[in-house]
Amino acid sequence: MEPRRSLGWPILLGVVLIGSIIALGVGWVLVSIAAALGSENAAFYWAILGVGVALLVLVLVGVIIYLALTIKAIALSQRQSNFIDSVTHELKSPLASLKLYLQTLTRRPVPPEQQADFHRFMLKDVERLDTLIDHLLDAAKTLQRRPRRGGDATALGPVLLQARDGVVRRYGVPPECVRLDVAAASAAGDELRVSGREADLEIVFRNLVDNAVKYSLPDPQVRIDVAPLDRGRVLVRVSDNGPGIPPAERQNVFGRFVRLGSELERSTPGTGLGLFLAHAIVRQLRGRVVAKGRQPGPGTVMEVELRAAP
Repeated sequence: MEPRRSLGWPILLGVVLIGSIIALGVGWVLVSIAAALGSENAAFYWAILGVGVALLVLVLVGVIIYLALTIKAIALSQRQSNFIDSVTHELKSPLASLKLYLQTLTRRPVPPEQQADFHRFMLKDVERLDTLIDHLLDAAKTLQRRPRRGGDATALGPVLLQARDGVVRRYGVPPECVRLDVAAASAAGDELRVSGREADLEIVFRNLVDNAVKYSLPDPQVRIDVAPLDRGRVLVRVSDNGPGIPPAERQNVFGRFVRLGSELERSTPGTGLGLFLAHAIVRQLRGRVVAKGRQPGPGTVMEVELRAAP
């Protein structure tokens, strides 16, 4: 595996270069002022001083921009390496499991009860692969698609119900672990319609509810609340009882390929695309999504604010 580049050296080099430019510039300015004050042709020296200061400022700005772009590129490279690690793990684990079950079924007789267990496990592995492919396809479509102005109005209640039911089936948890009042959600869906395509909204809330349940296992307690706001907005809040997100990372988790911690030491499956997809789609819909801490904790609250449709 290619060694991961550290951010320490670019930052140190940038600081040294910026400090050197500032020191050189200050010294040169002082020498130039002294020469201008002691010379008969002072206007010439002042003109040279002005041009030199402008060039130094341009060089300094260029170094700062270059440092920022370098740090951003290295950080993206690190996230891409994490993404490759996670996708490799997500592909290899279910494939190895499927291979083992198939080899067992073909090499020796298996009792019917054990065959049923094998088929159930194999189906779960296939669903895991299907979810990974869906994430990759959703990411590709979201990055290539341009935002649509105006357009579709979608009932919010049925979308939330569909997201809740899909996640509950995937993780095999009781429906009461994800609290969403079906009657209230249906009523809200009749009254609260938001701007956006149903497929896009389904991606947003499927990923948010999936994360809430996944990081709260083995005893998830997830709640989905819907409330109308002023100025024609609708708020959806997804809260969980997981370990929570550190305050310093609550904005970073919406970046592409971002997953907290080391990929090689993580046991929770994922690709780092779920929150990125939710954030990108909500921005295209001219809404906003933020991560907050649950009070009282521990846990995370994801708040999605969308434009209400007429």
